[in-house]
Amino acid sequence: MFKKMIRTAAILSAVGVLAACGNSKDKDSTSGNDEDQVTIEILQGKVEFNKQFEALAQQYEELNPGVKINITSVGGGSDYLSSLKTKFSSGEEPTIFSLSGPSEVDQFRDSVADLSDTEASKKALAGTLDSVTYDDEIVGLPYNLEGYGYIYNKEIFEKAGIDAETIKSYDALEAAVKTLDSKKDELGIKGVFALPGKETWVMTNHLGNTFLAPEFDNNVLNAYEAKEVKFELSDQYQRALDMQNKYSIGKPLSIDYSQQVEEYFSLGQVAIIQQGNWVYPTIAQIDPEFAKEGIGMLPIPVDGLEGKLPVGVPNYWAVNKNKSDKEVKAAKDFIDWLYLSDEGKKAVVDELNFIPAYEGYDGLDIADPLSQAVYDYSQAGETIGWVFNGYPAGWEQSTFGPEIQKYLEGSTSWDDVIKVSQDGWKEARK
Repeated sequence: MFKKMIRTAAILSAVGVLAACGNSKDKDSTSGNDEDQVTIEILQGKVEFNKQFEALAQQYEELNPGVKINITSVGGGSDYLSSLKTKFSSGEEPTIFSLSGPSEVDQFRDSVADLSDTEASKKALAGTLDSVTYDDEIVGLPYNLEGYGYIYNKEIFEKAGIDAETIKSYDALEAAVKTLDSKKDELGIKGVFALPGKETWVMTNHLGNTFLAPEFDNNVLNAYEAKEVKFELSDQYQRALDMQNKYSIGKPLSIDYSQQVEEYFSLGQVAIIQQGNWVYPTIAQIDPEFAKEGIGMLPIPVDGLEGKLPVGVPNYWAVNKNKSDKEVKAAKDFIDWLYLSDEGKKAVVDELNFIPAYEGYDGLDIADPLSQAVYDYSQAGETIGWVFNGYPAGWEQSTFGPEIQKYLEGSTSWDDVIKVSQDGWKEARK
């Protein structure tokens, strides 16, 4: 899962404004009384669907004239959690905000409202609320399901004579990568991978999770409660990282998420990127045909777990219990509408390109190939759990991530990366 903070207030449609100006009765009916108005401030960490989310908020405003929604999306190079903490410390607390799992929930435990009375909490898929349920209180509602792996360019693979369906093991992947590298000029690419070394989460939260999840039995709570991390699959983790580093376009430490997705992959300069289904809207904005027909997703090979895709809940919506009762209710109503109304469901699937984490979506087609792949792996039970949301608070940012970057620049050994990261985990758990 960055671009600089985008803060956009959703505005009334031109048609609505003209109608209100031209009819005094309508103007009164939409309530010019400030006491009838409520503003929902949303801070969330997924920049990929920012434009679509703002359009959806505007649609809700038009259906609910007494509600105004302001959205701030932080990500793509900006630290969302730091931004959230700054908002709280400065007194500009959002009404709705996103948290990624038990570690972040604990940091805001005094501010999260009980959402057990929402309709969405009753429709959430089995298991999706486990990590946000405390003392019979549900303090978060899942955004969606997401999955990640190696996203590849189908046309480049076909030109190179590579059948993606046959790539299950590390050896098969390595052979394919070497073939692509040997034919770069013929294929018109500048590299096989684009490794965004600036973005530590790509290498630690996502790639690291692939090789840490088995250690914690694919359970985020096991990781959250663990006093130590062993890195039992350290060798496999290293070789996967080394492959991306060796065959990456440019210098990985100078590449960020936006360059990886928007420039190098979407414009056909590389054949493979390690990312998830959340990149689809970005690719579709750049090249709709390529996004719909030209991309696929492969699992990251793990010995003994070949053919399994990491799938989990990336973020949870939390509601600020320190806001007024009116604001809290309005926030809950908006989330219920987002996931359970006919308009919301359609937008969740077609506009936000979400894989729903709620019941009641039968008959709605998944619009993009990446989400379809995640859905298919999930339905088949061929998944690896997400445990990175159970990492110790701050460990990835202060220890694990910087150590991986040092390794990529050649200033530390892999053994030292593991040792320092293990020590950092133990210290954080004290």
